[in-house]
Amino acid sequence: MHALALLLQNQPDPEAIKKMMMAMIFIFPIMFIIGAAIVIIPTWFICKKAGFSPWLSLLIVVPVGGLILMYVLAFADWKVVPVPQLGWTPPPPYPPQPPAPLV
Repeated sequence: MHALALLLQNQPDPEAIKKMMMAMIFIFPIMFIIGAAIVIIPTWFICKKAGFSPWLSLLIVVPVGGLILMYVLAFADWKVVPVPQLGWTPPPPYPPQPPAPLV
């Protein structure tokens, strides 16, 4: 922080600016790839579970594509069959009782 204050007070050294720019050229693409992975991977699984093609998750990279994908997922019919529960099953219904004799 102190170095930044000194850089802003004095005339910046062209060599220091060149070093900072070279560092940013390498850091920004790595940060972009990490940020894109943080968003694309969960969207990939959501699209797969909803019954859509997981490749739709790449729309997140397009500026308005993420908003469009959100609306498609929110208002579409999901083609998912519920998983049967493996726990307790209800007992079968009792056999019907014979009719009461007429008196």
